[in-house]
Amino acid sequence: MMALIALSCLTAGVACGLWLFSPGASAWLTGHSQGMLWVLMFLVGLSVGMGKDVLRRVGRYRLRVLLLPAAITGASVAAGFLCAPLTGLGLAESVCVTSGMGWYSLCGIMLTDLAGAKAGTVAFLANLLRELLSFVVIPWIAARLNHYTAIAPAGATSEDTTLAILIRCTREDVVVLAVVNGVLCSAAVPFLIRFFYTVLG
Repeated sequence: MMALIALSCLTAGVACGLWLFSPGASAWLTGHSQGMLWVLMFLVGLSVGMGKDVLRRVGRYRLRVLLLPAAITGASVAAGFLCAPLTGLGLAESVCVTSGMGWYSLCGIMLTDLAGAKAGTVAFLANLLRELLSFVVIPWIAARLNHYTAIAPAGATSEDTTLAILIRCTREDVVVLAVVNGVLCSAAVPFLIRFFYTVLG
């Protein structure tokens, strides 16, 4: 049910962007998206602070908090190696595409600069699709598997665009881990793209 609601909201947003809202309204929303994210982050912090045992539960993870972003990064990079024969791109470009971990704007721009418009376009579309699919699969994963696994599809976006759906579908301590994961994955993206393009190119 949650996946259907998320998909419906996403579809409604696309439809409004195409046919209802003017370019000026779109620019206003884009200009205020950062503020909306700050409000969301404040509410996450408020929820964590009010949950007396949330920080204690998070504190138990210690260095294990790094395992989740490490696993997500490793799986994303591995997917680039495995999918290289299917993409029509070279090995370096394919690995760089999946190293974007959902950060489509940065990944698309970087690969356009490094490898040309074709690779940049593939990077943009592939990572945008990862983000869009996250809204659909996160509720299903949270319900059928576990809350920690639900962070994996979000990748670098678990600190911003997909955070709302993670808040809705998981617990407070998992949301804190999602923010940490998003920060670390986002920080790794530009370095991974440049590293793999240099080493494999």
